[in-house]
Formats: sequence, structure tokens, C-alpha cells
Amino acid sequence: MTDIRRTFLITGVSSGLGRAFAEAALGGGHAVVGTVRRAEAAASFEALAPGRAHALELDVTDFAAIPGGVAEAERRAGPIDVLVNNAGYGHEGVLEESSIDDLRRQFDANVFGPVAMIQAVLPGMRARRRGRIVNVTSMGGFITMPGIGFYCGSKFALEGISEALGKEVAGFGIRVTALAPGQFRTDWAGRSMDRTPRSIPDYDAVMDPIRAARQAKSGNQPGDPAKAAQALLTLIQSEDPPARLFLGEDALGLVAQKLDAMRTELAAWDAVSRSTGFA
Repeated sequence: MTDIRRTFLITGVSSGLGRAFAEAALGGGHAVVGTVRRAEAAASFEALAPGRAHALELDVTDFAAIPGGVAEAERRAGPIDVLVNNAGYGHEGVLEESSIDDLRRQFDANVFGPVAMIQAVLPGMRARRRGRIVNVTSMGGFITMPGIGFYCGSKFALEGISEALGKEVAGFGIRVTALAPGQFRTDWAGRSMDRTPRSIPDYDAVMDPIRAARQAKSGNQPGDPAKAAQALLTLIQSEDPPARLFLGEDALGLVAQKLDAMRTELAAWDAVSRSTGFA
């Protein structure tokens, strides 16, 4: 591992994991440009480390503003060494009850915004032949749960984009990792979550207990954001980072269960899968 000072661009640093990531990077002596959506959040962020904490007012769903925002970030803090695509939110709602607009907003924030950020930093990273891109996905980018289908879909999409991108840019010295947290003690399941109102009684049995449990657990999740931030720094310092890093025992356990189920299903349907070629 190497321990050098870098310039981070982290989206969504006002609270939650984004704030923890920024505080840890600043604590490690790095410079951080953090995106916020309100002026009052900008002043609070820059007070964390005057001269090294740079607030950038930017909404990642305002795609047209992103290239200029990244240019402003580099003007103020220098070339971006590490992009952490953290900004996003969760949508909770049964698919049949949710709208296409709900889906579009979810993908705007969780997929299209991160891709626009990547496209803005890649030319500089490619020219310098170095850089790190960390896309914060979720264990919900590999496992699924009822009632968060749009969220899981967005994170599955970002996982796939991350993995393919890593293969495209590896030859330029750029490393890409999908960072997939389990349940961490943030506002993700509380005030930050967008919830579609319930309307179809047939889904009560599956959805009502899940919604109640998620709301009850908000603020009591097992994951510590500060420790997730230290894991991010360890990842950034690695010369050989993984394409995907799960965070949390809950994530590891659920992913292992899904892998076992996939192996069982593959074996059960092996003959059908192999029956489709020309004889």
C-alpha cells in the first residue's frame, strides 16, 4: 500500500456515509471537494478543514451543470485523484404501486448522475494515467428485497457499469471499485427515503411488515459509518483494489446466501441451459 496525499471529489457530503467519507479523508490529510445542495451546508462543510475542505454546490441530477462543477472543483483544489460517487437515495414502494416518474428519479440520482460525474473526471484521469473511481452501490446491488425494486435496479445498474468501466480504463492506470454497504447507521431508511403511499391491499401481507421493520430499525443499523470511511481509505491506498467490496457482516451473509442459491438453481436447470445450442 502507498500513503500519499490525494484530492477527493465526494458527492453528497452533507450527511450519512458521504459526510463520514469526507471527514475521514480530511483526517488523513487529504483535500476534499464535497458536493452539497444548499449554501448553509457548504459553510458547515468547509469549516471542517479550512483550506482543504472545498464545498461545491451541485445537484448530481443536474447533468448539464456537472462538467462545469468538476472544472470548478479542479480549479479550486487541483486535479481530482479520487472520485467517490456517494450521492443518492432509496425509494421504497411496491412496483405496481410506484410510478415511472418514481423510477426515473431513482435512476437519475443513483445511475445517471454518477455516470455524468465519471464522464467529467475521466479525461483528466486518463491524461494523467492514474485515478480512482469508487461508486457507492449497496448490498441491494446484488441481493434484493421486496419493496425496494427500483432502488435495487438502480444499484444493479451501477454495479454493472462499474465492473465494465473498470475493464475499459485499467490500461490507463485508473481503478474502479463498486463499494457495496449493508445497513449503516445513517438516514437512508429514515428522512432520506422516498416512500410511495400504499394503495393495493393485496400487497399488505408482504409490504406492511417490511416497511414497519425498516422504519423501526432506522437509527439502529449495525454498521458504523466511521468504520466504513476507514475501509474506503484502505481501499484507496491499495495498489490492487477489488472490483467490488462489500461492507458489513449483514452484506456478506446475504450475499453468501444468494451465491449458494444461485449455484443450486444453476445445477437444477443445467440440462435446460445446455439444451439450447445447435446439435
